[in-house]
Amino acid sequence: MDLKLLIEKTAEGLGFEVIDIESSPRGRLLRVFIDKPEGITVEDCATVSNQLTRLFEVENIDYDRLEVSSPGLDRPLTKLAHFERFAGEEVQLRVRIPVANQRNFSGTLRGVDGETVILETATGEQRFAFDDVERARIVPKF
Repeated sequence: MDLKLLIEKTAEGLGFEVIDIESSPRGRLLRVFIDKPEGITVEDCATVSNQLTRLFEVENIDYDRLEVSSPGLDRPLTKLAHFERFAGEEVQLRVRIPVANQRNFSGTLRGVDGETVILETATGEQRFAFDDVERARIVPKF
């Protein structure tokens, strides 16, 4: 089974959403970012970590270190639903293919229209196909 799918099914079974999964070259370090509507506690991270550790042992998945954490204040937006949920937030967005010689954009997320992400920038409204978004993160407010 695909490692990402395995991790997602396990975390979702415990009541958590997997926001992102990062791995180092050769998969020696696995980072799993989880969330739930009321937020993440240290105990939540420990619960998911313990369950994944047991699962990896049973599935014979080779890794050196597993880190489970919340997505943080600068949380990544990895699913179309995230772009809808965080409409109104300031975000930094990077596209795969340059638009007018530019790949990085900052502005206020306006939401989605079908499969299109809408971003209000200093130069006006920009629209990006969700599949063209390489990465996006919320800009934390302090």
